[in-house]
Amino acid sequence: MTEKYKIYLSEDIRSRLINDAELFEFTRKDESVNLNGFLKELIVNYFEKYRKDTEDLMNGIAEDITSVRAIKPKDAAAIADKIISSYIRGDAGSAGKKAVITLTVSGASYNIIRIIENNLLAEKSLSGYMKDMFASYLSIPRSRREEIIFRDTYEDIRKAISEHKRLSLTSSGTGYKFTVEPYIIAPSKEEQCNYLLCRDPKTKKTRTFRISRIRNSFVTSDTFEEDEQVAGRLRTLATRSPHTASPDVHAAVRLTESGMRKYKMIVKNRPAVTEICGDVYYFDWPEVQLEDYFRRFGEDAIVIKPASLKVRLRNYYERALEAYKK
Repeated sequence: MTEKYKIYLSEDIRSRLINDAELFEFTRKDESVNLNGFLKELIVNYFEKYRKDTEDLMNGIAEDITSVRAIKPKDAAAIADKIISSYIRGDAGSAGKKAVITLTVSGASYNIIRIIENNLLAEKSLSGYMKDMFASYLSIPRSRREEIIFRDTYEDIRKAISEHKRLSLTSSGTGYKFTVEPYIIAPSKEEQCNYLLCRDPKTKKTRTFRISRIRNSFVTSDTFEEDEQVAGRLRTLATRSPHTASPDVHAAVRLTESGMRKYKMIVKNRPAVTEICGDVYYFDWPEVQLEDYFRRFGEDAIVIKPASLKVRLRNYYERALEAYKK
């Protein structure tokens, strides 16, 4: 069964939902953002928590109201809903430009919409209920929102980690299939995403996968013995740069005054400086991440060492120059 619904919300909420759908790589075959597919996953994975949290909050406020004054439970519930709408949800972004989306549901998401329509609306419209649920979802930090959207993947990873079992997965970033020994789930503060830190049992190399890019995860029956050295190395990565499992290199980069300002301002995936000697900044950080970070600096960051990093960036700018010449 498939059904379509018009959902009215603020342009801000719509824009932020699209941003999450894009970040979490919900796309159609033509690479456009698949907002509807994302919202269906959100509804299925978040509805029960939202319903329970809202019910607990409503009951708590209503109990506080009735304990102070002799107010009927029905009136207390109405007052509690008004308090939540006005002071907690802020009318779910009612101010500002309005937007409308067409929500097409089927399967599990359709069943949840029917539950909402038949049991939970009371004085509220379905559109109003969905708007409040979307606003509640967006009030949660993005790293936790990722956990909501990819709930089944997180459950597989946690099970594999706790039981020391190998995990089979496919990475949407490469399309390749991997079987890994999972150790840690670590957040990246700058990107607000979470990463699986693990070891490839075939190559004995550590790997990292952004969890929103993991597909077809499966907990195998194969167990593994945790290696304390590997665990220690991955714990260090978890606190510094969980999005890359590459080894550190000792690098020296000369920054102009403009480069120094950029280093202060560009915080996403910024490597931690080990030492500063005048205009030369020293880093002990993965080479791949240093390359990605300093690509944004142009002539304001010149690599002194290592030679391999210097070549990487020089080749990057040479290719860009050739492309512009064409």
